[in-house]
Formats: sequence, structure tokens, C-alpha cells
Amino acid sequence: MANTQMKPAAALLLFLNFCMYVIVLGIGAWSMNRAIDYGFIIGPGFKLPAHFSPIYFPMGNAATGFFVTFAMLAGVVGVASAIAGINHIRSWNASSLPSAASIAGVAWTFTLLAMGFACKEIELEIRNARLRTMEAFLIILTVTQLVYIAAIHGGA
Repeated sequence: MANTQMKPAAALLLFLNFCMYVIVLGIGAWSMNRAIDYGFIIGPGFKLPAHFSPIYFPMGNAATGFFVTFAMLAGVVGVASAIAGINHIRSWNASSLPSAASIAGVAWTFTLLAMGFACKEIELEIRNARLRTMEAFLIILTVTQLVYIAAIHGGA
């Protein structure tokens, strides 16, 4: 990879994406913890409520459970993408590109899926400020992850 002009841009996008994925994981972990602590409580007769859902979240709306689940998956794969990206940025050669590009593509796909659920959650309207923050971060991450993929391929 003789072209090193894209290396600073890729490194900046990698750092930005890493920070944003960690924030998404933090908010997602808070949401998951809150759902576990304040979700449906099964009484002594072990009767489930009429509209029981295993991904019920006490805050937000009907899309929140799917949104948080896929946002956390996107966050974990995004952090893994950043780790592979750091290795690629350090060596910046053709042999490290396939691993960085493939995991970045998988992270972008999960982020795109989570962004779809974020759009559905925005459409349904009832959500708190933390969920709005996570929605905004995932929408931004969808674009920046795609630009990062283009930047590391631009150095080829």
C-alpha cells in the first residue's frame, strides 16, 4: 500500500468511531440493566403478563428492545473493528487490509441494522434522552463507519 495519504483520515475516523461505539455500549448497557431491574416481574403463580415480551424495556416504545439489542451488537463489533483497524493503521500494508476491511464491513452492517430500528423508534416517538442520544450516535456512526471503510480502501 504505497498510498499513505489516506492514513491520517483513516486514523481520525477510527478514533472517532471507537469513542462513539464505546458511548453506544455504555448507554446500551444502562438500558439493558434498567430493563432487567424494572421489567416484568413474575409473581408467585408464575403467570406472565398478557403482553409479555422477552425484550420488554420499561422506557421507550415497542421498538426499544430491538433497538438496544442491535445497538449493543453493533457496539461490540464496532469496538472489534477498531482493534483490527489499529493494527491495520500501524502496519498500513496490503496484508492487514482484508481483516480490517471485513470486520469494518460487518460492524457497518450491524450499525445499519441498529440505525433502522432507531428510525423506527424515532417514528414511534416515546423515548427518553439517553435513547435519543444513542439514536443520534448510531445514525452518525452509520455514515462515519462507511467513510472509514472507504478511507482504508483508498490507501490500497
